[in-house]
Amino acid sequence: MSTRLLSLYGLKFNPFLPNVPLEALFTAPAVDVFVRRVESGIADGGFAMVTGDPGTSKSVVLRLLDGRLRALPNAVVGTMERPQSRPADFYRELGDIFGVTLSAHNRWGGFKALRSRWCEHIASTLTRPVLILDEAQEAPTAVLSELRLLASKDLDSRQLLSVVFAGDARLPERFRTADLLPLGSRIRRRLVLEYASRDELCACLDHLLNVAGNPSLMTTELKATLADHAAGNYRVLMNLADELLVTAADRDLPRLDEKLYFEVFAPSQKPKPPPRKR
Repeated sequence: MSTRLLSLYGLKFNPFLPNVPLEALFTAPAVDVFVRRVESGIADGGFAMVTGDPGTSKSVVLRLLDGRLRALPNAVVGTMERPQSRPADFYRELGDIFGVTLSAHNRWGGFKALRSRWCEHIASTLTRPVLILDEAQEAPTAVLSELRLLASKDLDSRQLLSVVFAGDARLPERFRTADLLPLGSRIRRRLVLEYASRDELCACLDHLLNVAGNPSLMTTELKATLADHAAGNYRVLMNLADELLVTAADRDLPRLDEKLYFEVFAPSQKPKPPPRKR
């Protein structure tokens, strides 16, 4: 974002972009409860899952969780960047995340080396390493099953890893299939994200504008209009608000209001041509 736009509206950052600072993220009560439950559970390990349709703030939940966990003493938190990897690449990425040199042709050796590294971490810190797997519905069944076996020790009585899955509605459906039911039955903490209410969307806008430094940037009427047209989707809400902000800056407007919304998003009403005479 340009310095001119920030200075024009007295903003510390653009509150409508995905990369807002971690401390500026809007946290719904249910999200805060889930994050605290996962945070308190890394002493024992196990599986957790976040699911929801696109735009219901799964990425926000993962950013909050990642930030909170990394702030803990001696925490080791890794994020898989390529969930659709086959088992060989899956092991390579795990080795890179946890600092273990693995051979692509020796999966048994990689299995032992990773578990040994995790056991060392547990012995020295009394907490489990954490692995976050976003877009987990894309992961092959063989990889998810391998992860279940990797994380379990002593005849499934001890967990060596804390794993957080995130995905859309396809993910819980996959965990109900015969191949993945053993993993699905082990998920102890769940967060199902729904589309936001009008009040929740307005509260999100209020929060973001306040932490960004200009709580009066939008009129109350505009916030309500944006919330009504976002259809419960946080991502749509942010995209609409960002478009209005950029347009307002181009026009040097002092404030964003409903008039600007309808100028930008209302369909143009072109006069109909007169009917042809026969």
